[in-house]
Amino acid sequence: MILAIDIGGTKFTLAAFGDNQMIRRESRATDAAGGREWMLAQIGELIQSWRDLRFERCGIGFGGPVDFAAQRVVLSTHVGGWRDFDLAGFVRDLTGAPVTLDNDANVGAIGEAEFGAGKGYSPLFYMTLSTGIGGGIYEAGRVWRGADSYGGEIGHLTIRPDGPECLCGSRGCFERMCCGLHLARDYGKPARELMQDAAFVQRYVVDLALGLKAAIMLLNPQRIVIGGGISKAGDRLFVPLRTELRRQITAWSGARIDLVPAVLGDDSVLWGAYRLAQL
Repeated sequence: MILAIDIGGTKFTLAAFGDNQMIRRESRATDAAGGREWMLAQIGELIQSWRDLRFERCGIGFGGPVDFAAQRVVLSTHVGGWRDFDLAGFVRDLTGAPVTLDNDANVGAIGEAEFGAGKGYSPLFYMTLSTGIGGGIYEAGRVWRGADSYGGEIGHLTIRPDGPECLCGSRGCFERMCCGLHLARDYGKPARELMQDAAFVQRYVVDLALGLKAAIMLLNPQRIVIGGGISKAGDRLFVPLRTELRRQITAWSGARIDLVPAVLGDDSVLWGAYRLAQL
């Protein structure tokens, strides 16, 4: 049995996998004010409630930078208390099983590449478009993490140098302009409501395409898969986004624009964590 954990900015989910199937799953909303200690208590409670299951391995996708070589959380910009934390060790102590940890975008890339919309495509770029924005690069059966585990951090590319301040301290980051957290703060409505407004979406995809153009021109991926809550807008988002990308992509470039929503929905990271635990 393998335990998969997805820790995001607005919710966290645990799932149990056996024989290549998800056999149990539970999700809870994140209490950002409660910080790390609240979430660790919740995770511990859930794992204890599943004491009828014996876990042989565990994979974790964390919503923030992770030092993959050291297997430690670097920090979270959305929930306090996570800086330089041994999350893998905490879960290992609870389960008695080996644990592998990575950031949620990398883990989502594994999930969609192995089981979802990215299967058979390489290189694949996966982007999570939710509370924050993250990216994962998957090629030839593995994630490309870069020299220091920060490969794929597309959310903190600057797309509007004179834009508003991001939680990271820079201005006009891709995440600051396009993620669900800041859309709600800037417009007073959750992203799911904003995506119902065609006029808003038409403006929104300009910035969204600016960030994705960087991935296309730098990586020339065979396919881009977008997951996370905002991607659930479907054609209301993807049709104008593809049109805007074609307008923005450098005229001489023959780079393909193959852009699709994640087919695993809210479970991309869970399936990726399941696979990560086996690697």
